[in-house]
Amino acid sequence: MTICLAPISSDRSINSDLKNMPIPYQVAVQVKYLHLEAEIESLLYQLQSLNKQRLATTSTENKN
Repeated sequence: MTICLAPISSDRSINSDLKNMPIPYQVAVQVKYLHLEAEIESLLYQLQSLNKQRLATTSTENKN
């Protein structure tokens, strides 16, 4: 994941260059992206847990 935020500088030439640079994503979009990414990670973790439970249950049933 890459988040592009421009550094703050007191040098006027650098600041004027930064003003002319296109910003790939607005901060609000970056925040939404990070929230979605966290939700995806959480859902993936839940899926993995459920899969482990299912495998454990199937394994136990096969032993009986």
